[in-house]
Amino acid sequence: MSTDQDSPVALVSGGAHGIGAGIAARLRRDGWRVVTADLRPGEAGTRHVLADVADEATVTGLLNGVAERERRLDALVCNAGIMVRRPLAELTLEAWRKVLDTNLTSAFLLARAAEPLLRASRGSIVTIASTRAHMSEPDTESYSASKGGLMALTHALAVSLGPAVRVNCVSPGWIDVSGEALRPEDHAQHPAGRVGRVEDIAGLVAWLVGPEAGFVTGGEFIADGGMTRKMIYAE
Repeated sequence: MSTDQDSPVALVSGGAHGIGAGIAARLRRDGWRVVTADLRPGEAGTRHVLADVADEATVTGLLNGVAERERRLDALVCNAGIMVRRPLAELTLEAWRKVLDTNLTSAFLLARAAEPLLRASRGSIVTIASTRAHMSEPDTESYSASKGGLMALTHALAVSLGPAVRVNCVSPGWIDVSGEALRPEDHAQHPAGRVGRVEDIAGLVAWLVGPEAGFVTGGEFIADGGMTRKMIYAE
């Protein structure tokens, strides 16, 4: 973990596993100081905070901690997310709200709390949505709604916070986050020829928060191996 006080600082929510952990690892490798926040324990090499980022007071405390310890924030990556898959008739209001709070409201809370630090550094925000903002499987209403809302929140924030803060959205498709047993046909159905890897998303986020993306804001970047552009017909 970099300790150079001049090094940029990133905060990654949902950073203890999967895509979030991959983003944190990539930014560390690129010389960033990284803070991760999650309900699960974090990985070694990063300052990790056990935190429910859907809770307003917790988010306020989290950003106050960044201001006190790291003394700056250059990138906020809103990656925290859960899925509840249930038939509509069985989807309780409590479950609906939990998904929306975790996936969408947390990004609002984090962006609002991080605004002063990000304005000071002329930093950036990246939200992690999903191609399910555009397409769905059955019984995924709460998840799809949260990701569609996250995409819209992104362009609203880009307009409200610009030009000081850039805000962009990455929408992954099928990303292998657990080393699952994949079949040849799983890879072959993608125009890119394979299922996505965590590193694919981490690399895109690293570019978006870096100086080469200085003219990029309000955008959605779909990383799905081309699946949302593929015509599929029943045989």
